[in-house]
Amino acid sequence: MNDEDQSTAARDSDGEVLLVEGHGDTEIWRFNRPTARNALTPDLVARLRAELERAQAAGIRSVILAGNGQSFCTGADLKYLLDCAESGASPRPFLQSICDLTVEMEHSPIVFFTAVHGHAVAGGFELALAADVVIAAPRTLIGDGHVKNNLVPGGGSSVRIVGKLGAGHARWLALSGQLVDAAELQSTGWVHEIAAAHADGDRSDPLVDSPTAVVGRALELAEVVNAVSLDARTRFKARLVGDRAATEAALSAELDMFDEHWRSSDVIADLRAFFNTRK
Repeated sequence: MNDEDQSTAARDSDGEVLLVEGHGDTEIWRFNRPTARNALTPDLVARLRAELERAQAAGIRSVILAGNGQSFCTGADLKYLLDCAESGASPRPFLQSICDLTVEMEHSPIVFFTAVHGHAVAGGFELALAADVVIAAPRTLIGDGHVKNNLVPGGGSSVRIVGKLGAGHARWLALSGQLVDAAELQSTGWVHEIAAAHADGDRSDPLVDSPTAVVGRALELAEVVNAVSLDARTRFKARLVGDRAATEAALSAELDMFDEHWRSSDVIADLRAFFNTRK
């Protein structure tokens, strides 16, 4: 790590929701809410969007999204959603910010990797759907998961899941709420690779140790994409992601669905039940 890289990492402290590490033309952005399994909050999403704007201006070529602790990301913070429900507030502005982040990721010249481990669920799954390359640790559990908590997606799952996973896998994950081993999704091509665990790692708890290997492998692959022509890569990526206005319209329709369900269903009771079962 050079002096510039060190200064980038030094901006963040262990008390921050996002930690940034510089590795030449690549950065690692680590969600840093391990006790909440890196659940998304307005602060964390705002920080991600600010870092994306900064990284683009700085000419960063690749970004690896990863998580500290036992999981990559388990979605929107349900405590925040419960607070919204109890206060009568709508979470739509928060969900809109997640949608905006995913569109910005897709249309950025930066190549986004997600190095998933432990669990990538709901909003965490939706961030991975918006990434360019998904690398998974062994035994990572992945899924949409919303319906199990009487919720529907609001971060782009219904917009991207069929295109990324195919209709069969998409319908099962969406309609059952079940999580599947990342290895089951490798055949879809969406999970690019299952990263091998370090031979000298402590495998007594794979969900704790696994981030090291998956982030390391993502760094190796980032070097591959960083080596090609930036101009050619940027133009090709722009063709792959399709029309921005169409995506934004589909995301708006998904948020309309979320609003309708939020108003008509007893979401507050299900969120309270979720937390009561964990007391």
